[in-house]
Amino acid sequence: MTATPDARPRGTRLPRLARRRQLLGAAQEVFVAQGYHAAAMDEIAERAGVSKPVLYQHFPGKLELYLALLDEHAEALVRTVREALASTNDNKLRVQAAMAAFYDFVAGDGEAYRLVFESDLRNVAPVRARVERANLQCAEMVAQVIAEDTGADSDEAHLLGMGLVGMAEVSARYWLGQHGKIPKDTAEKMIARLAWRGISGFPRSSS
Repeated sequence: MTATPDARPRGTRLPRLARRRQLLGAAQEVFVAQGYHAAAMDEIAERAGVSKPVLYQHFPGKLELYLALLDEHAEALVRTVREALASTNDNKLRVQAAMAAFYDFVAGDGEAYRLVFESDLRNVAPVRARVERANLQCAEMVAQVIAEDTGADSDEAHLLGMGLVGMAEVSARYWLGQHGKIPKDTAEKMIARLAWRGISGFPRSSS
């Protein structure tokens, strides 16, 4: 197979964790560019500068490789949202930070967000479960803040949390698709203002 222009040179021995990181980086490039179905393990190995047997030593198949990437980036999104919510006790600033977390994730290097939000495997059970779990975890964290601040019951708080997470995700993806017509900082603040005007209308808990 002819090497792609971006293929890494072969022959360098790496520690196992470093090799795994290299393989995941190459796989992300191929999956993002071509989607899961069109991606080939041969091309991923070539992109990483390794033989196919080396690739299969780390990942038994293409789906396992894709799931490892998905796990990594879904966990990164959840971690970013958690850090945003913990960054301040001011709820208005929390809303801004949570929206910024989604915009940062979507605008991140390597278009990793496509693996989480635009996967062509969303109907495959293990992929769907991971994406739904990440969305639910983000919504639950937001819901906890809402419940504590407003006294809303669990079902109401979770619905509001899911609504805010959905607003953040959809608007961030739309913004990115507009190729920077609106500066990122401006877009984040606009959506945060919209979200805050809605959520701040709920009565504060007296407790």
